[in-house]
Amino acid sequence: MSPHQVDEKLQGIYQDVLKRNPGEVEFHQAVAEVLESLGPVVTKHPEYLERKIIERICEPERQIIFRVPWQDDKGQVHINRGFRVEFNSALGPYKGGLRFHPSVYLGIIKFLGFEQIFKNSLTGMPIGGGKGGSDFDPKGRSDDEIMRFCQSFITELYRHLGEHTDVPAGDIGVGGREIGYMFGQYKRITNRWEAGVLTGKGLKWGGSLVRTEATGYGATFFINEALKVRKDSFDGKICTVSGSGNVAIYTIEKIHQLGGKCVACSDSNGVIFHEKGLDLDLIKQLKEVERRRIEDYASYHKDAKYIAGGNIWDIPCQVAMPSATQNEINGKDAKTLVKNGCIAVGEGANMPTTPEGVKVFLDAKIAYGPGKAANAGGVATSALEMQQNAQRDSWSFEDTEKKLENIMKGIHRLCHETAEEYGATGNYVLGANIAGFTKVADAMVAHGLV
Repeated sequence: MSPHQVDEKLQGIYQDVLKRNPGEVEFHQAVAEVLESLGPVVTKHPEYLERKIIERICEPERQIIFRVPWQDDKGQVHINRGFRVEFNSALGPYKGGLRFHPSVYLGIIKFLGFEQIFKNSLTGMPIGGGKGGSDFDPKGRSDDEIMRFCQSFITELYRHLGEHTDVPAGDIGVGGREIGYMFGQYKRITNRWEAGVLTGKGLKWGGSLVRTEATGYGATFFINEALKVRKDSFDGKICTVSGSGNVAIYTIEKIHQLGGKCVACSDSNGVIFHEKGLDLDLIKQLKEVERRRIEDYASYHKDAKYIAGGNIWDIPCQVAMPSATQNEINGKDAKTLVKNGCIAVGEGANMPTTPEGVKVFLDAKIAYGPGKAANAGGVATSALEMQQNAQRDSWSFEDTEKKLENIMKGIHRLCHETAEEYGATGNYVLGANIAGFTKVADAMVAHGLV
């Protein structure tokens, strides 16, 4: 992203971030995207500049990098690298997922952690921002290998965690199985049943109903609100959802419940297109139960088409929900979507649209829900899980889903009203960045120089 889009008052801050964090391109992108919105904010609140609030927000409170040695089933020793970036605790304990994927390095964890600060702020829950993970690849590994890796990982990380300090959850490559192995090892080392230390737990041992569905449901609720503002709805809309993991599956489910029709989803190998609407039960069976590739869908539905290495954004739709990974929609993809009649984009993934793509969506004035607002349902429900753990309580699915829906409506309203207040009605990027930032900034001012 070219720095000239950042207000001149913030230009020096951005240059410092580039200098202090060389090579961390995703982190640079996330910082620039927030700073671009903050020009009018620092004009209105000069105290943020005087107290160096932005510089302090861009520098994590703590960055932990460690070695993770483990043995595979053949007795071979492997060494991975583990990370936890505890970014900002102005609003509460650090909260954010753990990602296990070969692409993980410090820059990705910092970008995710930085986004998490503002996302968590928008939920209205008392949680700070953090993120972690490892360059370990769980694909093709046995349950025993994953258990040994998770135990080694948490044996180092546990000393930095705690329900009042830092509460990780899952992300790409970390689901209920991995959380279970990490929780078991944490309990064993600390000799404490501290349910609130990890979220995304199994329902029988401290987990929350709706947690699995939360990110996908939440993103769909957000876009539903954005469509309502435009006197529209999901009813009868053709939708495409990238990915076929947890976020994608429950985005598809909620879209179907709200009357939309999803015709395509994907995985890292290719795209499945089923014009009459995706068979969600089959996707759940293939992905959640059998852990197979999405191309196998076509062998059950002869009228579905599998496009190996295809681009899901080439398929015409009215609503697009990127739910796979960062930077999956570039400027060209965004133009294709708009040209093909797309009226709304809801980001279930973190920063799935490049800066060029974001500009295309904003210029076209479509309903564009950026990740830090649209996908905040996952972490919001993690915070609801923490509440239940603190109360030694367990809520019903309906009750928890209603709370999630109300949180997402609140996030939409906050982003919408903030954008309006700053003269950019309908610009949820600006609204989310400013609303998320000011709450954290005010807390930091109140806490003094720490």
